[in-house]
Amino acid sequence: MAAAAGDEPRGCCCHIVAVPFPGRGHVNAMMNLSRLLAARGAAVSFVVTEEWLGLLRSSSSTPADGVRLRAIPNVIPSEHGRAADHSGFLDAVATEMEAPFERLLDGLEGAPPAALVADAYVPWVVGVGNRRGVPVWLLFPMAATFFSAYYHFDRLPAWLTGDGEHAPGSGETVDKSDQRLGHYISSQASNTIRLSDLEPLIHNKRAVKHILPAISGVRNAQCLLFTTMYELEASVIDSLQSVLSCPVYPIGPCVPYITLEDHWTMTKGDTSQVDYFEWLDSQPVNSVLYVSLGSFVSVSASQLDEIALGLAASEVRFLWIIREQSPRVRELIGDTDKGMILPWCEQLKVLCHSSVGGFLTHCGMNSTLEAIFAGVPMLALPLFFDQPLDGRLIVEEWKIGLNLWDCASKDGLIGREDIALAAKRLMSSDEPETKAVRRRALEWKEASRRAVDKGGSSYRNLSALMEMACASA
Repeated sequence: MAAAAGDEPRGCCCHIVAVPFPGRGHVNAMMNLSRLLAARGAAVSFVVTEEWLGLLRSSSSTPADGVRLRAIPNVIPSEHGRAADHSGFLDAVATEMEAPFERLLDGLEGAPPAALVADAYVPWVVGVGNRRGVPVWLLFPMAATFFSAYYHFDRLPAWLTGDGEHAPGSGETVDKSDQRLGHYISSQASNTIRLSDLEPLIHNKRAVKHILPAISGVRNAQCLLFTTMYELEASVIDSLQSVLSCPVYPIGPCVPYITLEDHWTMTKGDTSQVDYFEWLDSQPVNSVLYVSLGSFVSVSASQLDEIALGLAASEVRFLWIIREQSPRVRELIGDTDKGMILPWCEQLKVLCHSSVGGFLTHCGMNSTLEAIFAGVPMLALPLFFDQPLDGRLIVEEWKIGLNLWDCASKDGLIGREDIALAAKRLMSSDEPETKAVRRRALEWKEASRRAVDKGGSSYRNLSALMEMACASA
């Protein structure tokens, strides 16, 4: 099944230029799409900064045949530390990358591009394509529900989208129905999403200044792609298709499933990677909690301490991926044969391993889709941007996870006792609710496999994309 994307006979060898937003999750999503397009016969030029070129070449996951890495100069702040000034980073991406990208396009070898596929958060690519007469496909690497909320931004209440002066005071009460996103956007079939899931990001005015152009850019694009699959957000996708002038193609789960049958390779020179699959092989089925909170925004030091102490107290087996602060985590957890702490792993392959039975996650969309593809239930600990909305979908809409954020105290800290209890509940509880979560996770796994298999919804959408590209070549 994993190779289904490439089962179709190759058609024309059209040239597609891929432009990811320069952030880890965005680059990964675009690379996954590029692999799928290359498997259908496309020659993909994957354009990143020189810094990202080095990062990709030093990683263990090399681009697929048919995907060529191309670089523009480092005209934006470094990937390392960009979280310290995220708004400034967004400003630089919006203003500094377009000119060098155009110069690179002028010098690209091979056939002229049949299409530019760009992350929605680099909307200036739409203008480049329109000026050159090249179709632009926008890839939105977050939930369609998140896109819809911002597409209909003008329908949200003024107290939420304004400066906050119209927000209900502490003595006022607000009708509970008014707290549901569906109350303002009727196309949101789900009643689970709340305004509070959007509120922290909406009040970050500098971030919203970049989100809205990303959303509105689709009006001048030739099609809109989602990394989700149709079955996960069918009603929202149908609604978007009815209001947008371009076709909408969900192509997910857009995760690296076509690499699953490859032999895994460790990071160059990093012998710490050698043993984690051997360790997983030695663990009982569904006994390991995989822990990864993303590569961009990290939890606070005090929250990290609580997670470490909670895992230790739970006595649950775990594999924890943490790039920084691992010495502190190791010190708190102490000597244990029940866990491994590593800076990196092949996440989808780990999630698909039979010993992995749960995922403590920040609810980033890539990680969420990988968990769905693997059929692994989640402990939801959203941190930033679209993650609170994803967490709500995971727990209340798709019902494939347990909620950790409601355990937070007034200062926002989730205590070690609550973390230990939640870990044990997800991994070993026989409560009807937990068993139902595990059952639904497996049901969504099967649905995701059908979507990407030959004849499935995402497979058909990829076929339609290739037909469009060949017609433009």
